[in-house]
Amino acid sequence: QVQLVESGGGLVQPGGSLRLSCVSSESIFSLTYMSWYRQAPGMQRELVATITSTGAVLYGHSVKGRFTISGDNAKKTLYLQMNSLKPEDTAVYYCNKLESWGQGTQVVVSA
Repeated sequence: QVQLVESGGGLVQPGGSLRLSCVSSESIFSLTYMSWYRQAPGMQRELVATITSTGAVLYGHSVKGRFTISGDNAKKTLYLQMNSLKPEDTAVYYCNKLESWGQGTQVVVSA
């Protein structure tokens, strides 16, 4: 099973930016895709963004145009650049590959 470790969360004001990182124990683009999900308190986990091994990307409707998913295969690291953050982006953000999940990193958007 792939080991995934997220980092980069924190407290940020509305309109601010954060970059999340997810370090993988295996190549991030081997054979399949990787994704970022998030889960707010009392809510179901939702897909934020996905990137395939060919570089194709897919974004959730609520983050399209503000978030960017990317990866560095040499560093085995997946990134999520989050701009123009809103209070409703507050959640625990998780990295996912197949059946593997990281422990999550908390993002709080508040004035």
